[in-house]
Amino acid sequence: MKKKTKTSKKKKIWLFTLAIVLIAGLGSYVFRKELLIFGFNNVVAPTIEHTLDGSYVPLENNENAEAPGLQPMANNKDRPFSILLLGTDQRGKENGLSDSIIYTVIRPVDHKVLFVSIPRDSYAEIIGAEKVKGARKETKINAAHSYGGPQMSVDTVKNLLNAPIEYYATINFNGLVGVTDALGGVELPITKVIENKSPDHEKLRIEPNKPIYSGAEALMYVRYREDSDFKRTERQRIFLKSALERMKRVDNILNIQKIIEIAGSNFQTNMKSDFILDLAKRVILEGGTPEITSHMLQGEGRRKDQWYYMLDENDVKRTHELIEIWLNPDSTDTDLAAASADDAA
Repeated sequence: MKKKTKTSKKKKIWLFTLAIVLIAGLGSYVFRKELLIFGFNNVVAPTIEHTLDGSYVPLENNENAEAPGLQPMANNKDRPFSILLLGTDQRGKENGLSDSIIYTVIRPVDHKVLFVSIPRDSYAEIIGAEKVKGARKETKINAAHSYGGPQMSVDTVKNLLNAPIEYYATINFNGLVGVTDALGGVELPITKVIENKSPDHEKLRIEPNKPIYSGAEALMYVRYREDSDFKRTERQRIFLKSALERMKRVDNILNIQKIIEIAGSNFQTNMKSDFILDLAKRVILEGGTPEITSHMLQGEGRRKDQWYYMLDENDVKRTHELIEIWLNPDSTDTDLAAASADDAA
């Protein structure tokens, strides 16, 4: 009889313990977002706002930046908006070439992002080049940043795509190394050795099949260019997606002050700190990486006075139409899917 009673008590204790574990697990799941938002609002945001303010550099001329018929972002933070992402090799105070040029549309409500990658060697009209001594009116699009910084890059891409650009964000590749390391590295799908063999290119070698890659390796990954501009641009998109995945980890959310400080002078944007913080909070609330659709401008390599990537005019027109649909707040998931049918994430 006593043995049966002891067995019964043990069973009750085990069931009670299991119930506590389940309740605790459920509670941590239910309140995880609330705890993260509380920590973000009261610990993270106040410490990084000043740093973000230091990275704020408005454009001198950004009239008619918003898509026609849309309310200003200040009045409607739910509507889609556009950002030009620029990765530069800037050294010192001089503007550098833009190695990475990505026109981006963010749809906050749908939790969707469109990346339109523009190959750095694309032949384009450089808007404002006539104001800069020695600048060429028509040349590789990456020269726009070296001639006139973000302003000329924004004006040139707006003209090329016939599309609005409300915001820009540049990161110097020198800052990419530190930011990636602060994230704890990134996962990259490298299945074979990546190595520069040409004596004309900087020496680099990345080993395959590593679980995590460092900032220095990530920089080599996005800058490697001995296969094609298309694959290079694809690697930049892969890196961005992987960095977003790492950013949403709890330890990195709480470590965001260190990440922003490392970016420091290597980052500049015309987005104000409260807008960036609100955007970051949305990502935390969603609890996942946005659904990303990618498109790269199509064309072919051709030599004139030097080698250029000559854009397909029909694809540029199609890309303009794609952007219009993505910027339209009334576009449905079906509309977006139909417009992006040929593009993959």
